[in-house]
Amino acid sequence: MRTISLRRALPLIIILLALAALPLGANGYILGVLTTAFYFAVFAMSWDLLFGYAGEVNFGPTFLIGLGAYGAGMANALLHAPVPLAILIGAIVAVAGGVALAIPALRLSGPYLGLITLVAVLLLQQAIVIFAGVTGGEIGLSVPDVLSIDSGPNYEYALAFMIISGLVLSIVARSSLGMILQAAGQDKIAAAALGFNATKHKIMAFAISALFSGLAGALLVFYLGTASVSAVVDVSIGVRVIIAAVLGGRRTIIGGAIGAIFLIVAGELLRPIGQLSTFVVALIALIVIVILPDGLLGLLPSRRGA
Repeated sequence: MRTISLRRALPLIIILLALAALPLGANGYILGVLTTAFYFAVFAMSWDLLFGYAGEVNFGPTFLIGLGAYGAGMANALLHAPVPLAILIGAIVAVAGGVALAIPALRLSGPYLGLITLVAVLLLQQAIVIFAGVTGGEIGLSVPDVLSIDSGPNYEYALAFMIISGLVLSIVARSSLGMILQAAGQDKIAAAALGFNATKHKIMAFAISALFSGLAGALLVFYLGTASVSAVVDVSIGVRVIIAAVLGGRRTIIGGAIGAIFLIVAGELLRPIGQLSTFVVALIALIVIVILPDGLLGLLPSRRGA
C-alpha cells in the first residue's frame, strides 16, 4: 500500500519540486501569473471541501474571500497592524462571517442555500460601496505594507501556502469529518439515523473553508497591494473559483488547484486575442466538464478505475 501511495504521489512531488525551482530561471511576469494562480488554487480547494464532500452548493465563495481580504486590508491600513497580525485578523473575520452565515443557511437546502450565499456576496459589495470612507469603495483600499516588492519571494510565499493548504485540506477530507460530510451529503437522513449531527459537521466544514479562503484573500491583498471588489469580491471571481474546482475534479481537493492554475495560465496565454480569450477559456472548460465529468483528474488511470 505504501509503495502504491508513493507511486501515485511521485508525479505530484516532481511537479512541486519543479515549481519550487522555477524562480531560478523564470522571469517576473511568469512568476506573477503563477503567484495569482496559487492563491486562486486555495480558493478552489477550500470551495471543494464544502461542495465536493458536504454536497452544499456555495454560490458565494467570494463572500469569505472578501471578508478575509478586507478584514486584513483595513487592519493594516486603518489600525496599522503589521502584516502577520493583519492576516490573522482577516482570517478571524472570514471564519466569524462564514459561521454566522452557515448557521441559518444550512437550515435550508438545495437552491435556497446557494441563493443565500449569493445574496451575501451582493450585500458585501454594497457594504463596501456604502462605507467607502473606510473600505475605499469602488476605487479600492490601498494597504501601506506588502509581503515583498520582489516577484521571487511573493511566488515562494504563494507556493508554500498552496502546498500547506492543499495538504491540510486533504487530511481533513480524508478524516472522519470528511467521511461524515460525504455521508451527510449523500443522505442526510441516513447519516442522522447513524447518530451523526450533519449540520454541526457542515458548519465545521464551512469554518475550515472560510479559514483558508480568508487567509488566501488576505495574502492576495498584501501581494497586490490593494483590496478591491473587482479583485476579491466580484461574482465573476466566484464563478471562476467554482469552475476551477469542478474542472479539476470534484471531491479531490487537489483538483481545485489544478483547475485554478489551468484557468489562470490559459487566460494569460490567450490574452493576445483580447476579450475573446475569456470566451475561449470558458468554452474549453465547458468541453472538459462535459466530456470528463470527473474533471481533469479523471484522465488518471487510478481515477478511472475508481
